[in-house]
Amino acid sequence: MKKLILIPVCISFGLLQAQEAEQSVREGNVFYRQQQFEKAGGAYQKALNTDPANAKAKYNLANTLQKQGKQEEAIKGYSELAATVKEKEQQGNAFYNKGVVLSGQKKLEESIDAYKNALRRNPADKEARENLQKALLELKKKNPPKKEEKKDPKKQQQKKQQQQPKMSPKEAEQRLKLLEQKEKEVNQRLQKEKSKSGGSQVKDW
Repeated sequence: MKKLILIPVCISFGLLQAQEAEQSVREGNVFYRQQQFEKAGGAYQKALNTDPANAKAKYNLANTLQKQGKQEEAIKGYSELAATVKEKEQQGNAFYNKGVVLSGQKKLEESIDAYKNALRRNPADKEARENLQKALLELKKKNPPKKEEKKDPKKQQQKKQQQQPKMSPKEAEQRLKLLEQKEKEVNQRLQKEKSKSGGSQVKDW
């Protein structure tokens, strides 16, 4: 019978912890609305000390850190929340807020990934879609497509020469023989013309 008594006691203790955590979260929300972010953060941390799995406390603590300018801690909080909560909407909100912080840091590529993850969890999120479009546009402005460099005639000629197929040794030998044959014919013709004109040299152009 004693064993049966322990079960409701454990359940009651768990419920008591959850209630205490929720009370701390509510207190934190009051401070947050009053922009007393340090006190709000303390209340959310108290809630997590009581109930480490409290998603509201994790989410609101990350928001508070962001308001305090502790951006890296906030990003870490959103990442941990997105990895632990089961609800897709909560995951989407965590990724969205992470994207907002990253956009503020001008980490555009990372923010784009965060917004995409937010939309995968919640395709109807208009704010995530709008922020994604803004981040993509800003990234495009930051890294415009490179203009084609002006073509250099010398470089083009070199490129053409490089692109031309190389002659095989056999082809080179055949061309050389052909040139030698033509040169021989020209010399014979000149020799004949010399003998006819009495040895006078032909003027160049």
